[in-house]
Amino acid sequence: MTGHRSVTLLTVLGFGYAFLYLPIAILIVYSFNDNRLVTVWSHASLRWYWALLENQQLLDAAWLSLRIAAVSASISVVLGTAAAFALQRLRPFFASRGFEVLAVMPLVVPEVLIGLSLLLLFVVVGDAVGWTVPRGAATITLAHATFGMAYATVIIRARLSQLDPALDEAAAILGATPWRTFRRVTLPLLLPAIAAGWLLAFTLSLDDVVVASFVTGPGASTLPIVIYSSVRLGVSPQINALATLIVVFVACLILAATLMTRAGGRAHGRL
Repeated sequence: MTGHRSVTLLTVLGFGYAFLYLPIAILIVYSFNDNRLVTVWSHASLRWYWALLENQQLLDAAWLSLRIAAVSASISVVLGTAAAFALQRLRPFFASRGFEVLAVMPLVVPEVLIGLSLLLLFVVVGDAVGWTVPRGAATITLAHATFGMAYATVIIRARLSQLDPALDEAAAILGATPWRTFRRVTLPLLLPAIAAGWLLAFTLSLDDVVVASFVTGPGASTLPIVIYSSVRLGVSPQINALATLIVVFVACLILAATLMTRAGGRAHGRL
């Protein structure tokens, strides 16, 4: 009975992973197809990777997306670290006033509502100050930092909850100021979680198309928006090559975040 159940679970698991990753595997294989038709295989070639390097529109969009993702992820971890400290160390005050719910609300709110609400916010702010807020890279960065902060808060707070408060007390007893305690004791222990939060926020920003579509403007098309616009007119083999590079890049980021999180857990276990 147990063996039959194990086989059934493994079968279901196999179908689940195949449903998720088989299309990605097919996309990667066809990115090396020399044929202009993306569904007809001729022979292996790097033709479309070389063509991608000559597509200035995609290269400009990729560079813009990387800059926006890096800045928004940095803002996210700074605000997320502050929010994590407030929620964890000042928990009775903040918990009683619902700040914890507000901090993680972007995790469950649909992206369409986030994008629409931020668009209305920029419009209202522009009307209040008497000038139109220019929508572009800056507004996309602020929008991505909004939901990136929520993910960073959850990751950093989880790590902060594992730290022994006695470490801060010992540093204070030895004469360290609160800032010195944070810089020399708490921050090094939080660095793996901060790095993991930064990588996650970076990946989410790099992947977003819904929120960016609401808050972007002329001349500020991110890579996902350019890809989405191109696919509607027909899938180009260059998109397969670009998607393969994105999959590899994001996989490396996720692997790095996982390794950093595990390193932080081992360091905590040695304390």
